[in-house]
Order: sequence, then C-alpha cells, then structure tokens
Amino acid sequence: MKQRLPLVITGIFALWILGALVRRPDRDDALGAFGRLPVVFNGRLQPIDSLARNSLTRIREKDTANLEPAKSWHERPRIITATEWLLTVMTRPEVADGWKVFRVDHPELKALLKLPEPNPPAGEDGKHYSWNQFGETGLKQIEDNARNIQENKKDSSQRNAFDNAILGLYEAMTLYLRLKNTVHPQDTVRFADEIAAYRKTIPAGVEAFRQRMSGAGAFDTNALTELFGPAERYFVTLRGEPPLLIPPAAGGDSFEWQRVPEALLDASFGAPLLKHLMRIPKAELPAEAVTEAIRAAGTRPLHPAVGHWAAMADAFRGEDTGGFNAAVAAYRGYLESLRLGDALAKAGREQRYNAFAPFSKAAALYLVAFLFGCGFWFNFAEWTRKTSLNLVRLAFVVHTLGLLVRMWLEGRPPVTNLYSSAIFIGWGAVGLGWILESFWKNAIGLAVATVIGFSTQIVAHNLALGGDTMVMLQAVLDTNFWLATHVVIVTLGYSATYVAGFLAILYVVLGLFTKVMTADMGRSLSRMVYGILCFATLFSFVGTVLGGIWADQSWGRFWGWDPKENGALIIVLWNALILHARWGGMVRERGIMNLAIFGNIVTSWSWFGTNLLGVGLHSYGFMSGAFTALMAFVASQCVLIALGLVPQAKWRSFARATSPAAPKASGAGAV
Repeated sequence: MKQRLPLVITGIFALWILGALVRRPDRDDALGAFGRLPVVFNGRLQPIDSLARNSLTRIREKDTANLEPAKSWHERPRIITATEWLLTVMTRPEVADGWKVFRVDHPELKALLKLPEPNPPAGEDGKHYSWNQFGETGLKQIEDNARNIQENKKDSSQRNAFDNAILGLYEAMTLYLRLKNTVHPQDTVRFADEIAAYRKTIPAGVEAFRQRMSGAGAFDTNALTELFGPAERYFVTLRGEPPLLIPPAAGGDSFEWQRVPEALLDASFGAPLLKHLMRIPKAELPAEAVTEAIRAAGTRPLHPAVGHWAAMADAFRGEDTGGFNAAVAAYRGYLESLRLGDALAKAGREQRYNAFAPFSKAAALYLVAFLFGCGFWFNFAEWTRKTSLNLVRLAFVVHTLGLLVRMWLEGRPPVTNLYSSAIFIGWGAVGLGWILESFWKNAIGLAVATVIGFSTQIVAHNLALGGDTMVMLQAVLDTNFWLATHVVIVTLGYSATYVAGFLAILYVVLGLFTKVMTADMGRSLSRMVYGILCFATLFSFVGTVLGGIWADQSWGRFWGWDPKENGALIIVLWNALILHARWGGMVRERGIMNLAIFGNIVTSWSWFGTNLLGVGLHSYGFMSGAFTALMAFVASQCVLIALGLVPQAKWRSFARATSPAAPKASGAGAV
C-alpha cells in the first residue's frame, strides 16, 4: 500500500491543478466577459481583469475585496472579485467609497488620520479602511505631507517608515482617484444623458469660440459657458491620466488608444487644439495651425466606443443586469468589427492566466513537498521521499508553465523586472535541486528545491504588491536579445549561488542541532556545494561579460563601476575565492560551507541591495520596504555563519565521532 501512496497523493494534486487549468473563469458571466475587455494602462494592453487585480493588490495587498469581515467564527465574510470592485469604483463611486479596501498599518499614520481601532462587532479589523473614513481633512493631510516629503526628502535614504507609509497611502489614493474617473467624472449620474446634453452645446459653443478667438465682435457668452462648463470637467479628469478605454478606429496599436474624456473633447475641438488648450508644452501649435484647428472644430463625430461605455456604466449603476449583459456583448461585437480580435484574444488569455495563478499553486505544492521531505528525515520512509519528489516534479511543471505563459503574453524572455527575476531564480533553484536529488537520493536536493522555490514565491508576491508585474521596462533595457542572454544567464548564476548557500545552511543546521548528519552526508553536501559553485562561477562570469557587451552597445562603455555591475563582479570574485580556497587547501567542509552562506549575502546585495541605493543606470526596481527585509536576511546569514564556526565537537551529529572513545570523522574539527 505504501508503494502506491506517492502516486495516489500526486494524482490528487494533479487533478487539482488540471481542474483549475481547464476551468474557464466566469465563462457565461457578464462580469467575466467584462473582465476580458481590453484596455491600455501603464503602457501596455491588458484585460480589465488585470487592471482590477493589480490596482486592488496595490491598494489592499490582496486581489479580492473583503467587504464585510466575519464578526464571529461561524460567519463567512462577504468577498467580491477585483473586477466587480473596479466596476463599482468606476460607475458607482459613492458605494465603493464606503468599502474598506485601503490598508493602513503604521500606528502614527492611523493616529494622524484619526482612524478607528480594531472593533470586530463594528466590522473594524484595524488594518483596512474606506475612502469615506479618511474624510476631507485626512485626504488633505495626506496630500500635503506627501508633497512635503517628495520636495524635501528626494533622497529615499532620508525617509523613515512613517514617511514611506504616507507616500504609500498617497499613491494608493491617487490610483483610486484615477480609477473613479476612468469612464466618466465621478459625480456623473447618467452618463448617456450627460453626453447627449454636451453634444447639443457643441455647435453654438464652437461658433462662439471661433468668434471670440477671431476678435470679430460680440459672441454668445451663454453658448460658450454651456460648452466649456462640461468641457472643464473632462479637462480635469483627463489630467488625472485614467486608463485608456477607447480603441483605435480601425485596429492599430496601443499608442492610438484614447481616454474617454479625450474622445469627448476630441469630438468638439480636435486632438491638436485640445492639447494646445490644455497648455501641454510639447503640443503648442503655431498661430496658423490654431486657426485651422478652430475652423475644423466641432466637425468630428463622437467615437462610437464612448456610447458603448456609457451604456455599460449606466446599466450597472442602475442595477439593470439584463441591460448590462447586453451592453457588454454589444461592445465586444463592436471591438470585433474593428478587427481587434487579437486584442480580445490576448486579454482573454491573460484573464485565464490570472485565474489559474500558476505561481501560487506552485508555492502550495512546494510547501506540501517540503513537509513530505521532512517526513523522510524523521522516519526514513522511502515513500515520503518519493511523494516529495513527485510533488516537486509537478510543481516544477506548473512553475515552468507559468513562466512560458508570461513569456507568451509579454512577448519577452523570462526575466524583465524584479518580480520575474524572483520567479526565475526560484525556477532555476528547483531545477538544480531536482538534479541533485537524482544523484543523491537523500531528500537534500528536495529540501533545496522546496525551500528556495517557496521562498522566492513569497518574495515575488511581495514584489507584486507594487502593481502590474508585466509593466514595460525602461527603453534602454528594452532589448529582447540581451534579456534572453545576459539577464537569463546571470540570473541562473544567482540561482546556483543561492542553492550552494542553502546546502551550506542545511549542513550547519542539521549538523549542529540534529543527529541526522553523518560523515558521509557531510562529504556529500561538500561535493554538492563544490559542484554548484563551479556552475555558479561559470554562469555569473559569462553573464557579467555579456552585460558589459550590452552596456557597450547601449551606453557606449563596457564598464562604468555602476553599483549593479559591481554587485555582479563581486559574485564572480566571491565564488572564485571559495573555489581557490578549496583548491589551495585553506578550507575544508565547514570552511567552504561558511563561505557559501556568505555568498547568500553577496548575491542578495547584487540582486536587491543595489536597487535600494537609488543610483546608477540599473536602479529600475527600487522598493522602499525592501531594506528592512534585506537587513533581516543579512543578519540571519551572519547568525548562521557564527553557528557554523562553533567547534564541531559541540555539534550533535558529530559529538560521538569526535569523542575520545570514537574515531574522528572525516572533516570533523577542520574548518
């Protein structure tokens, strides 16, 4: 029976993965169809589902909205999807303003805003608050404090935790305001009626505007006021840069999409004159162009997509389910008529990818596999090791599938930003752990795969709290060839160095605190670390050289002592130092293990630390909250190194081997 258990357990988890993979998210639901509509935000085309998930994650740190927390253990909280939350924010902002989705953790910030303390009977969890709870005074305080910090503390090193909390909430509030004004100004009641009324004012208003600009004589001030009253509202919402909802007239690319207020104003004044009137410096027009634009004003028809969005917004606001379903279907049909089938298909694929959440499922599998691997160490039952190995294989397949789909959706190699680097480092480490387990069937390779695989998913999850994880790179880094060579190779070097460091941690922890470690296991671990370090040195060196070639092509110099470049070089030098110390006989088992643990610090500095400096051409992934986590990690590695320096006679696994009555184990007592 025990021989079949690995296959049975793995089969159960495989069915779970397969069920999530084949299930179509909200296939027959109008909300699901709405979530598959394409929009452009942060410079890329994406489904509304991604816009909603990324925005809610940025504001609440979760991609679902818990509207009514459970007040007792037997009650279930009221949870809605990110798409429904976003649709409510865009069309019924007065309702969304009462939902507690803003996460505020810092006690001083809570005190500044006079936010209520935890009170479960009243639905207060002490972490999440609504827009209405901030009040006008609180919103003004946050805005004033944030601008003061941005002006007087431009260097991020000058900011404390309170400053970062204020800036984080200010960014969340700014995003929320942009979303509230995406379809129409937030105080709109019936958008279709508002559009019709505005369109009626255009002929007389534009004529009055022409007469005023020409200086020919008296003009109709009432007509001008009726036109510019609504137009001013659209100007204000346009300056907030909401997402782009209006597609190009006949296909086209993402740079031709428009915002709703821009489409409304374009129908009255035309885009060139519109930008000139908004005093956009780069859009200043010569006098002749202004005259021609004024002559052509009011002659353009309103983009049909505006009417479709008005129909969807009004139907949802009026709780007209049938009308909303019909409006969504009509808009999808309109997009297909514009030959935007590729955009619809891409948005649908990304929505399915979001719903499947491959990396979250891989993380769960890594955790379960780790528990089975630990079971092997405690009772040495082979079926637990085989179960762990099968689950690692399954998780690796899911992990790989997630990477491939991201590459397909982005049209990019696997590593394009810090988030994807964490995913890829974990993938590489799991692959190396699997290879180690195929040679040494002692669950050590499985421990490497599961712990690093799970840990990097946690790192990636925290990086995802900053917003869109598929956002485009800076232009200077936007090169597929070098992303597929330099970045991938050097990131594999990161993975290998971490694997060596974790093997060294296992050596110290198992040897010092348990009786599991034997002399043979110690020698096996030493050989593993040595082999992995050879791999890490090769890849980190080749990746660094390729990076220099890329820098020469992009910036005109092979090496500029940029912090990121220095970090990559330090990894190469440190790995080479360990290998030379071993070849020269300066260190033995414990020595190479302690040096490998310090390699974790070196790699983390190159990966994250250089970005925290906020300087250099490679600082493209700064996160103010990462400093504390990085320092905590460095401190933990220093503690492990100190434990590794404890005389081996005091280690539980080697105490018997190093006692006077027993023969000395190979490597025992040697550094």
